[in-house]
Amino acid sequence: MKISVKQVVTLGVVAPLMAACVKASSYHRELAQTRAQISQEKQERLAADSAQNADIAGVKTDVQGLRNDLQNLRTEFGAKITALESGIQFDIPVNFAFDDASVRDQDHASLDRFASVVEKYYPGAKITIEGFADPSGSNRYNVALSQRRADAVRDYLVGKGVATTDLRTIGYGKTRLLVPNASHDDPGAEQNRRVTFVIETKSENAPTPGKTTASAANGSTIAGQ
Repeated sequence: MKISVKQVVTLGVVAPLMAACVKASSYHRELAQTRAQISQEKQERLAADSAQNADIAGVKTDVQGLRNDLQNLRTEFGAKITALESGIQFDIPVNFAFDDASVRDQDHASLDRFASVVEKYYPGAKITIEGFADPSGSNRYNVALSQRRADAVRDYLVGKGVATTDLRTIGYGKTRLLVPNASHDDPGAEQNRRVTFVIETKSENAPTPGKTTASAANGSTIAGQ
């Protein structure tokens, strides 16, 4: 088939225009894809920022809630809370009768509140229950008695839902006395017959409220009372 000069000229004019249209179409397609990718990345960043802000808000809420609960322990139960290098010490007035390791009914409320704080803010944290006695009796007897006191409190907390694997007990007998030489029915002797709690807060799940004011307990000694 013969191609006329007119057809050749026409092809010479149309071909570059068609090529330009193809390039323009490809450019617009790539531009649209780039814009869509940028839009998607922006949405992902916004979603990530929103999630991060929600996490931060949640942590702030947890920390403030913890501070409120710790303050309630102080005001309602007279707890002393001391920030330690590796955790927090709770000196909650949980005391015992002379030569006895039974948890008293009047201490149930404070232990219930402590169990609630542990379950809410310190799941999985290691908790040491320290038992003490007044200075009457032999060291050996008082160590065993203070151990029974710590074990009795542990059993009570387990009954309130605290995991047994999170709790350890130790009896210190008549060491770290709060009221030196006070035993039997002496004023202050009951303060020596007590337990304290140490929560290790080196845990990702445990919010740290900062150093809480409190006075450290001097401690009790191995006593048989």
